[in-house]
Amino acid sequence: MKKILIPTDFSDQASYALKLACQIASQSKASIILMHIVEDVSLQEAGLQADQISMLPNRDDVYMLKRLEQSRKQLLDLVDQHHTEGVEFLTKINVGNPYRNISKTITEDEVDLIVMGTKGISGIDEVLIGSNTERVVRYSSCPVITVKEPVKLESIKDIVFAASFNTSNDKVVKNLIKLQEMLDAKLHLLRVNTPSNFLVDRDSKEMIKQFAKKNKLENYSINIYNDLDEEDGIRYFANEINADLIAMATHGRTGLMHLIGGSIAEDIVNHAKRPVWTCRIK
Repeated sequence: MKKILIPTDFSDQASYALKLACQIASQSKASIILMHIVEDVSLQEAGLQADQISMLPNRDDVYMLKRLEQSRKQLLDLVDQHHTEGVEFLTKINVGNPYRNISKTITEDEVDLIVMGTKGISGIDEVLIGSNTERVVRYSSCPVITVKEPVKLESIKDIVFAASFNTSNDKVVKNLIKLQEMLDAKLHLLRVNTPSNFLVDRDSKEMIKQFAKKNKLENYSINIYNDLDEEDGIRYFANEINADLIAMATHGRTGLMHLIGGSIAEDIVNHAKRPVWTCRIK
């Protein structure tokens, strides 16, 4: 791992993400890209970096310039507050759409991991489509860790990896093993049995056993949990074993397929109190 991206809106949750990212960077000898996006409706399509704002013709926006200057100061203050021996910081301020700017940075800077703070949502908030965190989780080409509360890297020792186990994806498994090795943690392989997707325990256990064997997993447990839906099953199982982190693959579905099928991973990110690691299958 060489580069970790932390998008920040200067919230408490973003601060928790930065603290965790500093611990990861220190252990893996990675550099940190600390990024803030200033949203401006008139520049949504531009995707400009902050220092390119002066290139726009006939733009005399004192308010915007003040926001950019304030953001620069806040980023530098964060770097000072979170200075970590041996960890290199790069700060970025972009203007426009947050998701597009994050996606562009992932590609251009060859980011290996994103660590993001997120607030839980419920009720009417869930009707609002297009949350930046959800879109990053759904489409990011690199793994994403989302956090809602402070977490210490050394305290993550039990990881729930929830999946169907009827297929194996090399990209997801490769990154999952890297995560386990970095944390020196135990994997709790979990299949949730639901009324619409039921298998007898012996078949489920054999499927997980073959998955673990094929991918040469070590230090793991095999678990079957019965519930009415997958999301509740994952969260309740994680509560029962007092897991430190939940890991899942996400399909990155778009359009109608996403509206029909939804995303269990995104629901878990929204509702679970624990940190969540996601990795896109494709």
